[in-house]
Amino acid sequence: MAVVTAVMRVQQIFLARAEEVLRPLGLTFARYEVLMLLLFSREGRLPLGKIGERLQVHAASVTNAIDRLERDGLVERQPNPRDRRGTLARLTPKGRRLAERATVRLNDVFEAVPLDPGELDRLGGALRTIRRDAGDFS
Repeated sequence: MAVVTAVMRVQQIFLARAEEVLRPLGLTFARYEVLMLLLFSREGRLPLGKIGERLQVHAASVTNAIDRLERDGLVERQPNPRDRRGTLARLTPKGRRLAERATVRLNDVFEAVPLDPGELDRLGGALRTIRRDAGDFS
């Protein structure tokens, strides 16, 4: 439990730092995650259900995030041509620019993590192993 507690506390520290960086850009970390998911998707758009699935959040949370991002002109909703009942969220050029700018700022802040490259590699590997075992990715 000491390791679990430490990981949870580090998550809180990282989230607080990320939120501090993103707030002046009009983003929360949750909305940043949606932008990045869309940025890294093949077509820059995904079904709302797929966003919730990948971020492991409730549909209402996705709707709330998309509403806010759409209001700010960062994403737009589109009918899903493969599922007429479904809706896609598509990243706008403004959303792409903001996601890229936010990533630069976050990278600047998190470069200061007090671990050497070898420690970061080992930590990243250990976390990937846990996430893979939990089914986050194959």
